[in-house]
Amino acid sequence: MTLRLFDTETRTLRDFTPLVPGHASVYLCGATVQGEPHIGHLRSGVAFDVLRRWLGANGFDVAFIRNVTDIDDKILHKATEHGRPWWEWAATHERAFDRAYGTLGVLPPSAEPRATGHITQMVDMMERLIERGHAYPSEGNVYFDVLSFPDYGKLSGHKLDDVHQGESAGQGKKDPRDFTLWKAAKPGEPSWPSPWGPGRPGWHLECSAMAEFYLGPEFDIHCGGMDLVFPHHENEIAQSRAAGDGFARYWLHNGWVTLSGEKMSKSLGNTLSVPAVLERVGVRPVELRYYLGSAQYGSMLEYSDQALTEAAAGYQRVEAFIQRTIERAGEVPVGTWTDAFAEALNENLGVPKALAEIHRIVREGNSALEAGDLEAARAHATQVRAMLGVLGVDPLDPHWATPADSTNAQHALDVLIGAELDRRQQARAAKDWTIADQVRDRLKAAGVEVTDTPQGPEWTLTKDNR
Repeated sequence: MTLRLFDTETRTLRDFTPLVPGHASVYLCGATVQGEPHIGHLRSGVAFDVLRRWLGANGFDVAFIRNVTDIDDKILHKATEHGRPWWEWAATHERAFDRAYGTLGVLPPSAEPRATGHITQMVDMMERLIERGHAYPSEGNVYFDVLSFPDYGKLSGHKLDDVHQGESAGQGKKDPRDFTLWKAAKPGEPSWPSPWGPGRPGWHLECSAMAEFYLGPEFDIHCGGMDLVFPHHENEIAQSRAAGDGFARYWLHNGWVTLSGEKMSKSLGNTLSVPAVLERVGVRPVELRYYLGSAQYGSMLEYSDQALTEAAAGYQRVEAFIQRTIERAGEVPVGTWTDAFAEALNENLGVPKALAEIHRIVREGNSALEAGDLEAARAHATQVRAMLGVLGVDPLDPHWATPADSTNAQHALDVLIGAELDRRQQARAAKDWTIADQVRDRLKAAGVEVTDTPQGPEWTLTKDNR
């Protein structure tokens, strides 16, 4: 495996060489659980789930850490606005994120640490930074001295004169560009004890401490949305390396989901939750995942209902090929991906080219079915399953399996539609084209697509047009 990844820090495509052969350590900045997740949040989860699956499929033992930020200014403000305890507000929305990840088939992380569970590690890191001359306490706060770290700005390309941390003014800062590691306690806010007095951690410190605790002082890959490059990831690098850690060796950032060219975000009021999209557009979770993962992870994904519908139709064509192959050729196990598929993913997770390869194999498989070459069709279908599995959208994966309580409904459909197709075949044999067309049109109106094949008519359900 020669995987090449675009590293934000060096702005180059680099061969992935793990710190420990056969082991890949990955940290993904997870949710700040201030509210309901939207599909913009979930794109990061889907994009780097593909990275994780591809590493695992190639024999790597993957340690995948995705944190939860459960203490933050935004969480406190939202909880206060709604008259709820901050911890209950955070826990409620953490569960909402878990449901959304699960709905889209995102694998659970190796560990999912909460910031509030790692205060001890954060205090330890601050003590090291103060000892090394990179941080200073002031009036119960602790700040990172940006000017003490010569490489500050390397990740984002920011010049020091242009740095604005975007945080509320702190008491006792030496320089406005310094960022907060520890916030002194305020009346009514949660706090934890520290050598500098009661307080709570700054956002950037949380991730550095948790990444070090679970993956060690140096690890392979750090992932997150491109909106986190500055200040969050820039500050993570500064505090971790200033504390003596090598920290992340590769930096990967995914693009945003946009609506009319604007980033999807709660502050702009243009968010779409997973349940809302599924209900409004009438697609299945696997189709939404297919859509969110269809673009190259570093590019922007402009959302529209039409684009999602078209992606769902594309997925259904792939799914229909597998189902037809099973009906004619029997069981279709998971096979092996093609060389072209591997080349696509090995070049910075090139999912668009990988999907093009899947659809090419599907076309060849359908041609084999039409020619009655069931062995060739089955071989193609096993390849398709292997490739879809890497992307997390194998329709035969138990996660996407049809619920057991729909078995009776499926049987009823088979009987009723079969009877209609028999009637159509009889009409065609009698050259009664009016009756044959009426049956076809009635089935089409009911969302049933009929395909005439040398082996007889076959039917599939099209997308619900509610």
